[in-house]
Amino acid sequence: MAIRFYAVGEEYGAFSNFSPHGFTLEDKYWPTSEHYFQAKKFEGRPREEKIRRAKGPGAAAKLGRSRAEPLRRDWEHVKEEVMATALQAKFDAHPDLKALLLSTGAEPLIEAAQRDAYWGEGHDGRGKNRLGALLMALRAAYQRQEGVAR
Repeated sequence: MAIRFYAVGEEYGAFSNFSPHGFTLEDKYWPTSEHYFQAKKFEGRPREEKIRRAKGPGAAAKLGRSRAEPLRRDWEHVKEEVMATALQAKFDAHPDLKALLLSTGAEPLIEAAQRDAYWGEGHDGRGKNRLGALLMALRAAYQRQEGVAR
């Protein structure tokens, strides 16, 4: 049975990029994976640090989605790698989250984002669900590390 997640306060809400599970990466503390992901759109520029220091994941998302400044040129080619890096750091930093992810076994993980057909399932359920796919790949890597049969 598929596991759907979206809101932070729900059972699997920790899988959301808005969950308050910070981590250290690149010698900096990132309050959420949303902060990291959005900031990396502007890597090496002052906006990156502004997003990292944003008051919450919503503010980080708003700053990152603004097109007041252009995105880094290679963004479309690296965005999934950036997301995977953030997820790895987040789950490595929080053993309880890693355990929660592993507890899902082989179930499909679906980000129930109605307005996002790339990272989530979209309004009609036919989105790419790339966040779910990256989480399932991370889960599989953890399972291999721990010798868990799938």
